[in-house]
Amino acid sequence: MPLDLSTVHSLRRVFRTGFSVHDIAEPLVSFDDETPTARVREYMEGGRFEIVGIRRAGRVAGYLELAEIGDGICAPYVKEFAETDIVLDSMNLADLIPRLKEKRRLFVSILGRVGGIVSRTDLQKPPVRMWLFGMVTLLEMRFTRMIEEYCPGESWGQYLSAARIKKANDLLAERRRRQQPVDLLSCIQFSDKGQVIARDPQLRALTRFESRRQVEDIFKRIERLRNNLAHSQDILTTDWETIVALSENLDQVVEGPPGLRDKGPHVS
Repeated sequence: MPLDLSTVHSLRRVFRTGFSVHDIAEPLVSFDDETPTARVREYMEGGRFEIVGIRRAGRVAGYLELAEIGDGICAPYVKEFAETDIVLDSMNLADLIPRLKEKRRLFVSILGRVGGIVSRTDLQKPPVRMWLFGMVTLLEMRFTRMIEEYCPGESWGQYLSAARIKKANDLLAERRRRQQPVDLLSCIQFSDKGQVIARDPQLRALTRFESRRQVEDIFKRIERLRNNLAHSQDILTTDWETIVALSENLDQVVEGPPGLRDKGPHVS
């Protein structure tokens, strides 16, 4: 069954406001503009900083990049902040990630002043991983409901090998031994659900993908992201495009197709 309206509103609120830039940003280390560059360079190299803020009259007015530091004092080498380089610390993650698609790092405005910095590397932090894992879990729930509606009973089994069905039955028996209220569909793997949706024409039509290969590919990508999240592995090197797609399509991930009969989650 599709989610009721109140549940959708609650989920949207959680994913839109549960985590923000404030939860992952780092303080922007800063120096006065008359500070000798030799001192700043030593500090940056020792702390492996690529960028520091530069203060004028006590306020951070620009930044300095390690690769462009010359001799003398910092003032001549300061770069002004561009409006497109700054985000509010209250910005939600769904809006932040597409911004980081275009720029690898952004400066963070706190109470009207730049005081922090956020980069793609910060997306490895626990708040982002929790947020992404929640979306992946919601997607799997949505896919399960799609299969339940369009493949009644266990008719979906025709799309899986005998070995995959046996593995699911073994898990079902173990869960029932533990008195867990489950059915066979809940015991198949995420990749198995992908195979069912990819091979069933009606289910595939619920997605925006035209071919079985495309559906299988997106399931592999989502499963890889989920596994990397679950095992605290790097999620940027191989999963960046998937992360961006989930963020850009958050509302569709949360709401899903009305009645599961419209176009499915847009993750590409």
